[in-house]
Amino acid sequence: MIATNPPTPRIGFIGAGNLSTSLIGGLIQAGWAPDSLCAADPSEARRQLIADRFGLLVSPENADIVHQADVVVLAVKPQIMRAVATALSRALHPDQTVVSVAAGIRGDALGRWLSSSLGTPGIIRAMPNTPALLGVGATGLVATNAVSQTGRDTAESVFRAVGQVEWLDDEADLDAVIAVAGSAPAYFFAFIEALTRGGEALGLSGEVSQRLAIQTALGAARMASETDVPVATLRERVTSPGGTTAEALKALEAGDLDGLVRRAMDAAVARAQTMADEFGAVD
Repeated sequence: MIATNPPTPRIGFIGAGNLSTSLIGGLIQAGWAPDSLCAADPSEARRQLIADRFGLLVSPENADIVHQADVVVLAVKPQIMRAVATALSRALHPDQTVVSVAAGIRGDALGRWLSSSLGTPGIIRAMPNTPALLGVGATGLVATNAVSQTGRDTAESVFRAVGQVEWLDDEADLDAVIAVAGSAPAYFFAFIEALTRGGEALGLSGEVSQRLAIQTALGAARMASETDVPVATLRERVTSPGGTTAEALKALEAGDLDGLVRRAMDAAVARAQTMADEFGAVD
């Protein structure tokens, strides 16, 4: 008997914004055929952009895409997720897998909205971050109900095409992912802004100070990611006793850097939980 390869799962994107565009681009770069991908969006301009750039089937009707997809990626804002998911429930069947990228929308709420008389599809929540737009994202995934192995593998392929993927056992851990990765690019941007302003205060031009700050952040991230050396060891290696770096770190410690970062992360988690209560409330 001649062995045959199983058919490639088809992925449908509901919402064709920047995240979906980056995921589609990453998948195609990873070898997925354009005819295994499709997308829906109410904006004619977005549909035209996706069709022209990638050669995909696009539609203004979400149900058109759901009918053709094995895995459906819900890439819409949390504020409209309920309306979108409820409308899609009539088109979905239990053998499909739905992946939501909406922050703060819990799996139980998605299950209520996506259920129909046929049953409930497998549901995966994903928390990517914006560097996915450049193929260097970080995504946490958790299956919130019964999801087939094919569904899990396909969902992982989607996000691995644009960066690192971490599976979680507990849905509650996604709030921590929001704090550590989802919201965290903004923390680093804020730190770069602070370094830039500091350089200006010390006499550098804003342009020079920003370029140096950005390149230093890039270099530090590459050193941390491309070696097996612990981050703490890397920090120690550039901190000569009694030197300039040691004095700078003392100032950061005196300002309670760890406490400040933790308070920022706690605020992100608290907001995610508030959003879940706000947008996922039972009527």
